[in-house]
Amino acid sequence: MTGRGVTESVVEDAGLAWLEDLGYTVKHGPDIAPGELAAERQHYGQVVLEERLRQALVRLNPALPAEAVEDAFRKLARPEGPTLEARNRAVHRLLVDGVTVEYRRPASSIGGAQARVLDFEDVDNNDWLAVNQFTVSENLSAASGAAQAGKHTRRPDVVLFVNGLALALIELKNAADENATIWTAFQQFQTYQAELPTLFAYNSLLVISDGVEARIGTLTAGREWFKPWRTISGETLADPHLPELQVTIEGVFDKHRFLDLVRHFIVFEDMGGGVLVKKMAGYHQYHPVNVALEETLRAGLTTRAGQARQEFGTYYAGRKPGGEPGDRRVGVVWHTQGSGKSLTMAFYAGRVILHPAMENPTLVVLTDRNDLDDQLFDTFARCQDLLRQPPVQAESRAHLRELLSVAAGGVVFTTIHKFFPEEKGDLPAGKAGRHPTLSDRRNIVVIADEAHRSQYDFIDGFARHLRDALPSTSFIGFTGTPIELTDKNTRAVFGDYISVYDIQRAVEDKATVPIYYESRLAKQMREANARGEALGLSEDEIAFYDALETNDSAVKVLGDETLRTIAREPVATVRANVSIDWTARENVRAQLRVLVKRILRKHGYPPDKQEKATATVLEQAEVLSAEWASA
Repeated sequence: MTGRGVTESVVEDAGLAWLEDLGYTVKHGPDIAPGELAAERQHYGQVVLEERLRQALVRLNPALPAEAVEDAFRKLARPEGPTLEARNRAVHRLLVDGVTVEYRRPASSIGGAQARVLDFEDVDNNDWLAVNQFTVSENLSAASGAAQAGKHTRRPDVVLFVNGLALALIELKNAADENATIWTAFQQFQTYQAELPTLFAYNSLLVISDGVEARIGTLTAGREWFKPWRTISGETLADPHLPELQVTIEGVFDKHRFLDLVRHFIVFEDMGGGVLVKKMAGYHQYHPVNVALEETLRAGLTTRAGQARQEFGTYYAGRKPGGEPGDRRVGVVWHTQGSGKSLTMAFYAGRVILHPAMENPTLVVLTDRNDLDDQLFDTFARCQDLLRQPPVQAESRAHLRELLSVAAGGVVFTTIHKFFPEEKGDLPAGKAGRHPTLSDRRNIVVIADEAHRSQYDFIDGFARHLRDALPSTSFIGFTGTPIELTDKNTRAVFGDYISVYDIQRAVEDKATVPIYYESRLAKQMREANARGEALGLSEDEIAFYDALETNDSAVKVLGDETLRTIAREPVATVRANVSIDWTARENVRAQLRVLVKRILRKHGYPPDKQEKATATVLEQAEVLSAEWASA
């Protein structure tokens, strides 16, 4: 679908067709409007489809008496809270945890229960409805503190209802209209929030699109936090020829994925002072967290006598498990710096805590420095809705031992140094002595931040004491920079990569910005700088040399002299095309990719490593081209 000739109604019809293919019932808003034969509302100020909600509550809670169902309905129909964000959080909690209801038992005593609002296990047991052109009116009084006092009538393009509750909104614009972009749709949502707060109290997520581009975000997200959703299933990117709106609808609003997102991947960070920031996982967080959960279950498996080992988990194309069943190595998640790694860790922690097979686990979040411990702890502390409990920071070795000796769940933050067996000075250089066993439970998971051998000293240092203290623990590592190819010890503890979101993907998604050393190569690619200088390369040539040299097999196969020759050719190639218009990025990348691969093949660069080397060289070429052009 191209922008030319595409009207807003065409985009809307296409979106509704994709939703219908996913199993949604599609209705035209005016057909179910108040006063019509098929009316589902009594008036335009009513945003809950009451009959659908009542039927769902009865269907999902067959053991509850009618008065309890009606109590749940009332609480859902009138969410409480001083602000829109607070009411939205209250509704979200009701969706995820159910509604606490009370009712009188036959013996006249008062009983309590949790009424389910959504069926997360059997998704088809819910009522799925997509409505286009859904007119809403709201009369806001100045006395209520509304910034937009008066009566307002608006008509969102597509509203998605689950069990009668408006959980998602899609706003569309005409790609052929130069004055109407996806950001026009974004601004329209800001207006809707101010004028129709009752509708937005139920909203889980928002989508804006012009049929070509599409972005997804939450009601508190600024423009910069509306991001593309680039996958349909798994971590493999969708076909780039598909419209982004189709990818977003099929990738997010699949019934299982949508309810999974609502249940596990939305969090309200409490910033204090009544300020709530609503965040949802991006595609680069959602899929890796679910993969990491599978790997955690696999790593903690206990092999039973006489039971054949079975394959565990669904491994998407190109992905391998972090280790073997029961080996306690969950794997390594490499998500480049600035892409939301801390929040990914919090989402992962929440998934592990809630999974029934983990049986109330203990999570030990491990850092190598106090400042990192505090930063990550603050993120987790703001995400208590996900964790269902406040995290605890170990203040001392004694406090850590006390926390881990309890046979119960919890989220414990500590630095690696607190696993030292004795006070400093009692043992030589931290290498002698053994840490006493604190717990041999298998449902303890160590989550290591920035998992590197140089930081944790995995061979015979502090990590050995951690293993002594928690011998049956599973380990997962999160890192913002790649683990060195020669670092076998880190893999021995954590396992192999189970998810990679590198800087190239992050920059394409605008999830982060390139971090360059002296405005050139990304910091993690600069470790061979001194060697490049020793070879007599210029600073620009060093950038390309580092990109090639980081591939360990390239050094072994080619040697430094050949790498130096290769590094100089891309510099000459890019300089010859210094006026390249990088706004036509995909065309430019395609042309340069051919040239760079030709250079690599000519000099015998390892074939299986050419794709990654090419991507890094192109990334560097874009930066250098801009610098040379402005010089």
